[in-house]
Amino acid sequence: MVKYIFITGGVLSSVGKGITTASIAKIIQSRGYNVTAVKIDPYINVDAGTMNPYMHGEVFVTEDGGETDLDIGHYERFLCKNLGKHNNITTGQVYWNVIQKERKGRYLGKCVQIIPHVTDEIKRLIKNAIKKDGADIGIVEIGGTVGDIEGLPFLEAIRQIRIEVGFNNTMFIHVGLVPILEITGEQKTKPLQHSIQELRRIGIQPDMIIARCKTKLIKESISKIALYGNIPEDMVISSHNVEVIYEVPLILESQNVGDKILNRLGLEPRKTDLSELREYVDRWKRINREVEIALIGKYTKLRDSYLSIIEALKHAGVSNNVKPIIRWIESTDIENGKLDVEEELSSVSGAVILPGFGRRGAEGKIRAIQFLRENNIPTLGICFGLQLMVVEYARNVKGMERANSTELDPGTPYPVIDLMETQKGLDEYGGTMRLGAYKILLEEGTLAYRLYGQKEVYERHRHRYEVNPKYIDAIFDGDFRIAGYSYDGRVEFVELTQKTHPFYIATQAHPEFKSRYCSPSPLFRGLIEAAQKLKIRI
Repeated sequence: MVKYIFITGGVLSSVGKGITTASIAKIIQSRGYNVTAVKIDPYINVDAGTMNPYMHGEVFVTEDGGETDLDIGHYERFLCKNLGKHNNITTGQVYWNVIQKERKGRYLGKCVQIIPHVTDEIKRLIKNAIKKDGADIGIVEIGGTVGDIEGLPFLEAIRQIRIEVGFNNTMFIHVGLVPILEITGEQKTKPLQHSIQELRRIGIQPDMIIARCKTKLIKESISKIALYGNIPEDMVISSHNVEVIYEVPLILESQNVGDKILNRLGLEPRKTDLSELREYVDRWKRINREVEIALIGKYTKLRDSYLSIIEALKHAGVSNNVKPIIRWIESTDIENGKLDVEEELSSVSGAVILPGFGRRGAEGKIRAIQFLRENNIPTLGICFGLQLMVVEYARNVKGMERANSTELDPGTPYPVIDLMETQKGLDEYGGTMRLGAYKILLEEGTLAYRLYGQKEVYERHRHRYEVNPKYIDAIFDGDFRIAGYSYDGRVEFVELTQKTHPFYIATQAHPEFKSRYCSPSPLFRGLIEAAQKLKIRI
């Protein structure tokens, strides 16, 4: 019998349910159980693909081409395993399926309603996701906050699952904020109490409460939460702020969360092994060297827009025994003259040209790219970053005035970046990009080949535009070269030779999505290594 752990959130959003879900999954996995994690998003979008990053953070891409919520990235990074598009369920998917079934007459003339038809579809998607992953335990995070109207069908569905599969096969964990009153310094439990009451009002009694707080919970706060939450005090877990997110499983495990969950679900207690995670956290805390890396993009006001890149830099930092210090540079401000490129970039030891297609901020990125190239500052371009690095080289080295991407300037005389043939004529935007993992063949003797250490690699993609094959001979020369092609001949990696520049490489892929604390991305590891060398020379 599959066991289900349902995680709900209270008080406010972004309280840390995703990290908590990933941490619990890691704790159970460390005991040898086969675990998977599912994220439910109550928005009506079918997936995250059409949303602006300012709306919901980065769009995380899975190996099978799913455009998902960023929490799927947390799950993958903590569990060190790939998940799929089925691990992210949305209201849009649920209603899409229900309406299609209604149109096909599957409901046999019945009046289609939230209960039972919508809730039945939710339950089906949850169970199918866990079954597809072959998991013993499925951990399901319900997005949003208890009390949100759009989340009610999902809460009703998980209430029904408990009735269907039994008390011993389901567990409800509620995660809520305990704010600290600035004036008095008190931990205030009342907001969390109210969210628990709202949850109970709709028929769900939490079995465990994880209280998120800036500091460790005091005994009085734990007692209050237990009393009003109607659970034993030992089932109230304190989860305070930490320097590195991979410490959260260790904090929870120090309170015997794993044993308590297994006991509650009637599962065999097993010895845990979180040594690899503990070693990573210990290494991070011991690092006393820093290197400054510029992140140049147009969504810098919401750091979650580049969450996987931030984590990839940290993974690479630990492997190089150095902490990356991020300098955020808004490319739109460069474009508008609010930031001076030389002033912003002269002191950094490395830079990432961030993804994020569209005209706004593109010229600002191109100015930054030129400075980084001409001043030998280690640079990594990702997706749109590769495209603009090709545009910059075409303009400033090859003399192709007004060279551009047709996305940015349809009338450019030198369309060095153009819409892929397979993307022409599409009339829908959702789920139609080149998505997911594709095989890439690296050229021997290149920096890319040295970093990966093998000829064939698989990286994930999310793009519509690519290097125009008609301009390959005109742009790429002995110094600027193509370092990797897709299996069907598309340009995947470009770089300057190391005799021309110490580290200047770009990929059409998104290597950040496959970086793990247990296996850092080779490209990010190489960037940090090169940045360290530059800092030493300076």
